[in-house]
Amino acid sequence: MPSGRVHEAINIGVLGLASAAYWVYQEEIAISQPVAVAFVSSFLLGTFLITPDLDLAEQQVRAKGRWGWLGLFWVPYGWMFAHRGLSHTWMVGPLTRILYLGAMGIVLYWVTTAITGYLGVNLDLQTQFRAPSQEILWALVLGYYASQWLHLIADGVWPDSGILLRSGRRRR
Repeated sequence: MPSGRVHEAINIGVLGLASAAYWVYQEEIAISQPVAVAFVSSFLLGTFLITPDLDLAEQQVRAKGRWGWLGLFWVPYGWMFAHRGLSHTWMVGPLTRILYLGAMGIVLYWVTTAITGYLGVNLDLQTQFRAPSQEILWALVLGYYASQWLHLIADGVWPDSGILLRSGRRRR
């Protein structure tokens, strides 16, 4: 299986080729700049910070290291998912990481509000939130999933099998 560096190199290489194709055919492709930025941003996020290998978070994983001390939040994710198990599936795997990150964000929000409430500190965490357009949301989802899928392809996980291929034979 490829190392973290190889996974990153593959993803960046494919992104470079896609960017070159976009630059050459931008008249025909007609993707707005905000949509392109959303795609590239989520692709890079999925390549460097939220990777399928976070199921190894109790070990030294490049993506976990990039989170700094917040990388500790990924250790329970590694406990919940066996390496190259459910976390290495095409549709559910990437979704598990996003849902886990959202759950950790909610827990962090609750802890912060509880502590500040206990201390009598009034942090106004209420902000105006405007949902992005549907185009932007689809670009974010597609960019993130594309980065995950490239990782899975490099690991030998194909969408029709759902399970890692070893020695050219399917495991069922």
